[in-house]
Amino acid sequence: MPRFLSPDWVAAFDAALDGVTVEGPGDDAGLGALDGNFTVAQQVRGGPDGDLTVLLTVTDGALHLALAGADPEPAADVTVSLAYQDAADLSAGTLRPAEALTAGRIRVRGDLSVLVASQQMLAAAHPHVQALAADTTY
Repeated sequence: MPRFLSPDWVAAFDAALDGVTVEGPGDDAGLGALDGNFTVAQQVRGGPDGDLTVLLTVTDGALHLALAGADPEPAADVTVSLAYQDAADLSAGTLRPAEALTAGRIRVRGDLSVLVASQQMLAAAHPHVQALAADTTY
């Protein structure tokens, strides 16, 4: 059972997305997300292995998740910063994003339309990663 946000978990999540293509953002998407190509960075503080950044890259409806490495990464269109426990609670479904935002537990920089589009695309890809959620340890 992979631990949430460990390299094995990120690799398993990305593998579950392999070959999955979801419909891009609709015509009402903001400029940053309109072409369906964008990057969301999630900066997580206080994890078991320290602080880390996970990148969700969307290219023409294909989603890719990776840990940020030492190599230069693509510039994020939007960056979400939060504590590890909040990220785990969001992933497990015990914390709603709106609730976390309202309580100030999440900080967001950049184009919010990209964040909305990424959430819609992840929701569409959910059936493909659902088995991973059942095997994740937090």
